[in-house]
Amino acid sequence: MKKNKLSPFAIVAISFLGIIIIGTILFKLPVSTQSAESLSWVDSLFLSASAVCVTGLSTIPNLAETLSVFGKFVLAALIQIGGLGIVTIAIYVLVVLGIKIGVTERYVLKEALNQKGLGGMIKLVRSIVLTALAIESFGLIINFIVFIQEFPFWQALGHSAFHAISSFNNAGFDILGTTSLQNYSTNILLNINTMVMIIIGGIGFIVIRDILDKKSYKGLSIYSKIVIKTTLILIILGALVIKLFEYNNITWLEAIFTSVTSRTAGFSTTNISLFSYTTLVVIMIFMFIGASPNSTGGGIKTTTLFIIFKSITSFLAGKPCITHKRAVEDQNKNKAFVLITLSFSVTVFMFLIVSLIESRNTAYNMTFIDVLFETFSAFGTVGLSTGITPSLMPGSKILLSTLMFIGRLGPITIFGIMNKNWGHPEVNHVSYAVEKVLVG
Repeated sequence: MKKNKLSPFAIVAISFLGIIIIGTILFKLPVSTQSAESLSWVDSLFLSASAVCVTGLSTIPNLAETLSVFGKFVLAALIQIGGLGIVTIAIYVLVVLGIKIGVTERYVLKEALNQKGLGGMIKLVRSIVLTALAIESFGLIINFIVFIQEFPFWQALGHSAFHAISSFNNAGFDILGTTSLQNYSTNILLNINTMVMIIIGGIGFIVIRDILDKKSYKGLSIYSKIVIKTTLILIILGALVIKLFEYNNITWLEAIFTSVTSRTAGFSTTNISLFSYTTLVVIMIFMFIGASPNSTGGGIKTTTLFIIFKSITSFLAGKPCITHKRAVEDQNKNKAFVLITLSFSVTVFMFLIVSLIESRNTAYNMTFIDVLFETFSAFGTVGLSTGITPSLMPGSKILLSTLMFIGRLGPITIFGIMNKNWGHPEVNHVSYAVEKVLVG
């Protein structure tokens, strides 16, 4: 009898889930807090899920004063594992130990990294891990220049390392207090370093590797050009719109920082809760879009937005969907529309359930926009909040933890687990008669 094999989608999901469970147990230990009092299971689960899914939301108001050195180390480790991916790290460790990587492991890695073929997988893994460590080390040095002016040596070093890991992996966690980076809103060096780290982590390892290999824009692949163009447009457009709507409330530096962090990271140099509803809606749109494929960020991804935009404009113009003198595959267009539909549907569904739960929350009167913003932030694994996270009901915390998990892996990965035809492509080689259905 033929044994049922786990699909790569299932293996990736299980690996992330396993790390979240381990993180939950570690955060539950008394040694993880300064007071030696254990966190609740729900708060431990939420913090672990938020770290592994590189989100940044926290039900603990002040991580700096709550977590011990051990707890902060666990938090940083989970962010690093979640950003690079447990499958990537596991394969890299096996390679370092000299253990042979089989076809099955390479196939799982291919799906985890969303690659087209099995060739060059091990080289890619080495490149991802070493590049990440190199960028984080550089970011650590820049951060240290800032933090050494304010903290003792070892504390400044710890803050610098944690912030570098959190920035590059687009996590948005900080261990500076309760106001994120608001006390550093005028520090140009820290702002620029954080934004650069976020952008590099957000464009994805494939683009980073392409840039390092080609060293010129003309030589880059079409995929890399799409990612870079879309990222730059979103950053500039976001900064202009946010500054326009909050003209008298924030500086240009704060507007640019908010534009960068709202799509992927979750750091804030200004009080998000003071923004107008219009600005919050704009930020929600950017959180929903997110980073790029094979990156440390979440969301539907920049390439999905690009394909949808090109598909719509080409359809309205009555022309084929063309980009960079190449036709976009129908399969890519279908996947993009399926992804955005599933993502929006899951997010709205979770919002409705969380809203129902929080309507019975007598301790904190949350508005419609507060809950909606929190939900979009969880799906986009962004971490921005209007400040309601610590006051959420236990049921809401569990649901948002689930949404962060879905947002990090992607709805297609989650729903792909249910695809019974995985590994049997021959079932799709059937032709049917075409039927035209009236639409619109």
